[in-house]
Amino acid sequence: MIEIPSDLHPDLVPLAFLLGNWTGAGVADLSERQGEGEGEKKCNFGQEVTFTHDGRDFLEYFSHTWELDAEGRKVRPLETETGYWRVDKDRKVEVVMIRDQGIAEVWYGELADQKPQIDLATDAVARTEAAGEYSGGKRLYGYVNGDLMWVGEKATPQTPLHPYMSAQLKKVVDPKEWAKDVVDLPDDGIAFFR
Repeated sequence: MIEIPSDLHPDLVPLAFLLGNWTGAGVADLSERQGEGEGEKKCNFGQEVTFTHDGRDFLEYFSHTWELDAEGRKVRPLETETGYWRVDKDRKVEVVMIRDQGIAEVWYGELADQKPQIDLATDAVARTEAAGEYSGGKRLYGYVNGDLMWVGEKATPQTPLHPYMSAQLKKVVDPKEWAKDVVDLPDDGIAFFR
């Protein structure tokens, strides 16, 4: 169920499905990354994503990913992104994003009609000298059966647009939210099961 906070800026209601803390896992193809050394270039990764608002006309976005080993343990950080998401009255979405690898991007796209799905493509990319090769990307975000799913594609001057990361994320519920619904439990806890 998608909840719309009472203090959410009215322009952001179409993006309300993104709000909250999300965590999950996905697959990554890192074969284009520079300086990774020898070894496997494809891996599983974990991800934490947060979309928040403060009443103004944008969502604040933060994402952190890390490589996972075969047992699901964190191996090393992959990417950190932060940015701001807006939507206009015609359901056009714009995103400004900064990545820890020295990349700044402007993304434009649109919110699908009658469903919580966003298609984005880069419009502008700026890179620092230390950043790896990158010329643009595409992303698809969707709210599917209560999960946030996404797939990302990227291009470099040498390689055309190709998939490089995708994930399925579950909404993280703050235990304080559950606690407010359990006000009538007996003190000993056992009486509840009788």
